[in-house]
Amino acid sequence: MIANEEYRQFLESVRFVYGYDFTEYAEASVIRRISAFMDGKKINSLKDLGKMVLKDETAFEHFIQEITVNVTEMFRDPFFYKSLRKNVINRLATYPFIKIWIAGCSTGEEVYSMAILFREEGLLERTIIYATDINQDALQKARNGISSITHMKSFTENYLKAGGKKSFSDYYKAKYNAVLWDKSLRQNIVFSAHNLAMDRSFNEFQLILCRNVLIYFNQSLQNKVISLFYESLCPFGFLGLGNKESLLFSEKQKCFEEVDKREKIFMRTK
Repeated sequence: MIANEEYRQFLESVRFVYGYDFTEYAEASVIRRISAFMDGKKINSLKDLGKMVLKDETAFEHFIQEITVNVTEMFRDPFFYKSLRKNVINRLATYPFIKIWIAGCSTGEEVYSMAILFREEGLLERTIIYATDINQDALQKARNGISSITHMKSFTENYLKAGGKKSFSDYYKAKYNAVLWDKSLRQNIVFSAHNLAMDRSFNEFQLILCRNVLIYFNQSLQNKVISLFYESLCPFGFLGLGNKESLLFSEKQKCFEEVDKREKIFMRTK
């Protein structure tokens, strides 16, 4: 059992040494992951964990990989993408240049999904997709553009449900037990580290996706991040959240209107 005071001291030490702030993440979720990491490494106390990760940057990177959530798939929640095609694409097409931010991109499946969607809608050539995450290991996997071939059946089903217009196999090459996403999809993607808890806005975007990330933050941090997205969106820009997330308690709630209530797509109106 991790004592509350010991937990807080550990998180403050991590923030002081590495600049990663987990103090406003959902406490029960972080404690559960820390405990699982300690069990896996046979570490008996937070004090011992602190000695290991605060003095060894490689050990800390392994720790970050374990406690940040990296659950993703191609065209996850396919009707969200179908709604983008129906309700958002036509409006984005009016811009001469389109900038998209995918925050919390994990290993990149959502990023490549968006690249495929925008190619099929004839917009990829004038679009830049900024894909960010706190987890450097996940980012490198996203840059590599490689996925396991075992997921291709479910990915293909998602793609078709999302309104895919071609053969999904056109977008990757299979080799052994992996697939490599078409290199041309990556030409318009910029992968970069970004910490939603601490970093600021870095551009103005027409579309921001941050799906199934806010659920791991407490209410204060959720509000802070929604404000960050508001500041980062152009007027009448779009925000897509996960199906268990909302703007309900955000200070910026009245600055958005619902585009698709079920699929959690919003437009900045103020």
